Amino acid sequence: MNWFNLFIKYRFWLGVAAIIGAIIVNITSGFWPSFALYLVGVILVFTHFFIGPLRLIQEHLESGDFEAAEKVLGTIWFPGLLYTPIRSVYYTLKGNLAMMKQDFDSAEIHMKKSLSLGGSTMKEAEGANKLQLGMMSLQKGDMKQGESYIRAAIKAGIPDKESSALAYLQMCQIMIQKREFRAAKEFFRKAKAMKPSSQQVVDQIKQIEKFISRMPG
Repeated sequence: MNWFNLFIKYRFWLGVAAIIGAIIVNITSGFWPSFALYLVGVILVFTHFFIGPLRLIQEHLESGDFEAAEKVLGTIWFPGLLYTPIRSVYYTLKGNLAMMKQDFDSAEIHMKKSLSLGGSTMKEAEGANKLQLGMMSLQKGDMKQGESYIRAAIKAGIPDKESSALAYLQMCQIMIQKREFRAAKEFFRKAKAMKPSSQQVVDQIKQIEKFISRMPG
């Protein structure tokens, strides 16, 4: 962990220490000698609550240490105080971690909270959130809601080709169930065009490819 990450990790407590030091200096020497310490302390505490430690979470996610990422999220005591776009990412991360633990109810709640922030939701998070909500709706057997979310995810833009391919494949399967075969073939073509590499998505493409050419339309 580099020095800047260490600073972020302990920023709140450094701010508290600066404020305590300022109070001591204020008592012994007066307000103006303590002013700089007050200012530094307030800025550190404010940025802890307004910006949060999301940089640390990203580092843990990239290394695959999801337990550590969850612990960092736990240090955000008042998410309502976060800057709104960052709050959107916070709820997205909470939803993603809940999904990994197969806690779909919590995941859905957090994803919807992120989307409820409207125009403040970061664009790269919006499509991913809607795709996951669509997948959860399909798992619950709600095809109509699932289709609505996945269409919205595609429209919003999905940040990576694997997820994009998955979205198109899900739409392909929905169209097959609705017997809209021409649309199913078009979504399948778009899925293949993404050239996904993850085994799960590649296997789905192979399974659908076995019979999609024989469909009318």
